[in-house]
Amino acid sequence: MPTALLTATLSPPARRWLDQAVASVTARPPAIRALFPAARRHCGQARLDAHWTTDEAARAALLTALPLRGQPLRDELAALQRHGDPAEQRAVLKALPLLDEPLADLALPLVREALRSNDTTVVEAALGPYAAARLPDAEYRQAVLKCVFCEIPLDRVSGLPARADRELARMLADFAHERTAAGRDVPSDVWPLVRAFPEVADTVATRARLLAPTRPEAAARALAAVGAAPELPAPLTEEA
Repeated sequence: MPTALLTATLSPPARRWLDQAVASVTARPPAIRALFPAARRHCGQARLDAHWTTDEAARAALLTALPLRGQPLRDELAALQRHGDPAEQRAVLKALPLLDEPLADLALPLVREALRSNDTTVVEAALGPYAAARLPDAEYRQAVLKCVFCEIPLDRVSGLPARADRELARMLADFAHERTAAGRDVPSDVWPLVRAFPEVADTVATRARLLAPTRPEAAARALAAVGAAPELPAPLTEEA
């Protein structure tokens, strides 16, 4: 969380409100239930960097001020997420890495709930460093696939270069085949994950060549994406 940038960005009244709110939450944890939703009204929603807005960072400051650990902390976060609007839900999810040590795996149900959302901003927030570190492999792969279907850029998925494996590449190759068979484009950020596993890329190429007679343009795009030569059959000619 860009704490220094938040402090520099907030107006003096907003800084005073946040300081008082943090003190209140530290002294009396239930106070966060009223203060958390009020953060946007007092701190605004200006963008601090690519990942944080002022209201998200202010809400994260309130969460990290909670003198709770383990299940009590998880229960407080769950209530805020359940009753919050999408902006509040994003703030809870983005704060999870800051609370990793006192939470351990207890916040995984919050991530799973968020991944079922139809709001792509909530899904994206769920796939931060906490999920990258703690979400089981099968669930992480399914979450990445949901991002592809929802057109969430994969460079926004935390930890993907380290966690991408052959099974994820195979799943993405199946997705690419379905899109190619339908004559549709495949998102460009899928291909580096497929090319990282040559045997999976070879499967994509084989399937694309089989589709070439009926989907020539889509097949050509798939072949180029995995760096494969077309090797298409020569057109039939009539005998004299």
